[in-house]
Amino acid sequence: MSPSAASHPDDHSGRPSPSPASLKPGIYVPTVAFFTPDDSVNESTTKEHAVRLARAGVTGLVTHGSNGEAVHLDHGERARITQWTRQALDEAGFSHVPVVVGCGAQSTRETIQLCVEAARAGGSHVLVLPPAYYGGLLSTDLIVAYFRSVADASPLPVLIYNYPGACAGLDLSSDTILTLARHPNICGVKLTCGNTGKLARVVAGTRSSRPDFRVFGGSADFLLPTLAVGGHGVIAGLANVAPKACLELQRLWTLGKHDRARELQYVLAQADWVAIQGGFPSVKVALQKYNGYGGEPRAPTVLLEGAQRKAQEDGFAELITVEKSL
Repeated sequence: MSPSAASHPDDHSGRPSPSPASLKPGIYVPTVAFFTPDDSVNESTTKEHAVRLARAGVTGLVTHGSNGEAVHLDHGERARITQWTRQALDEAGFSHVPVVVGCGAQSTRETIQLCVEAARAGGSHVLVLPPAYYGGLLSTDLIVAYFRSVADASPLPVLIYNYPGACAGLDLSSDTILTLARHPNICGVKLTCGNTGKLARVVAGTRSSRPDFRVFGGSADFLLPTLAVGGHGVIAGLANVAPKACLELQRLWTLGKHDRARELQYVLAQADWVAIQGGFPSVKVALQKYNGYGGEPRAPTVLLEGAQRKAQEDGFAELITVEKSL
């Protein structure tokens, strides 16, 4: 039985208290994958990037999210990237920083296999997309059964990953997510659908029965709306580029400085639109331009060149100015 599958002790309110396996609210970064010139996974840059983000103060890292080119990696490469990330954090004094591992696959069997491998590689939690390749053959009941089977077998707590853009338009409803939240080894959800109404409904539906259930926005452009309805933070690709700015917005909101938080959200939203339109290659463009590393994605994806690349770089400029001021 996984740690979160154990029964929860009650607190003095009579409600179940958070599981030790629950994630802290905050800013989580789905890291990009780095490659050497010969197209092997890059150990040194993987480690350097992980430590840079941890030193900025982020709450946790996510390997093999949508920014991490998981579909371009074999199982061994996935395991090595997670191992390197965990090792780098531990060696730099950040053993408390969790490493969530993306483990979605098209079959229940392979997803479970990836979850087991994630645990062996040092992951603390797993992030799982619903299968969508044969989406026309899958009912809501079958999707629920898939997540329950994965959660039953996974040695690590499971976060649901709702991302219609990566799943042929498959968009889990708040009702489906709340049904899955009853499973003791399903510990949260990442909502990259951008639906703050759904996010609010999931927060409302779990805050008493599952105080350990975490509801994260899926991008930095709606961090403030996420916090405003009681969400627990974001898992945001833009935080690869500007972790301090994301953290600062959360800090301002927590301190009640809502006008300043709103102004910062405007800046984050503008830059995130560049990242959303360009996908993970645009995040690599920003890292290369403003941090001196990033490199190429794996084929068939490529970085833009010329005027289009310059436009991407310029689209991050205001945010980088803010980041450097923090």
